[in-house]
Amino acid sequence: MKINLHVERLILDGLPVTSHQGPLVQAAVEAELTQLLTSEGLAGSLNSGGATPRVNAPDIQLNGDNSPAQLGRQIAQAVYGGLTK
Repeated sequence: MKINLHVERLILDGLPVTSHQGPLVQAAVEAELTQLLTSEGLAGSLNSGGATPRVNAPDIQLNGDNSPAQLGRQIAQAVYGGLTK
């Protein structure tokens, strides 16, 4: 299965992220979400492709590691949870 994923816009309101770290978080979200979709799949209704303009995802919990990579992974896991409801 080939998956092409692009996050056009990621709003990081209220997160401890600098403007320099924003693109790093976005890249981490794309990488983790691609990995989750490849390994875990997607809900049947979304398997045919298409755009998803909005996903309602659960909250994330910030811990001591607020690195862009960790934040990106947490965001991606929350988004994946919202996609697979």
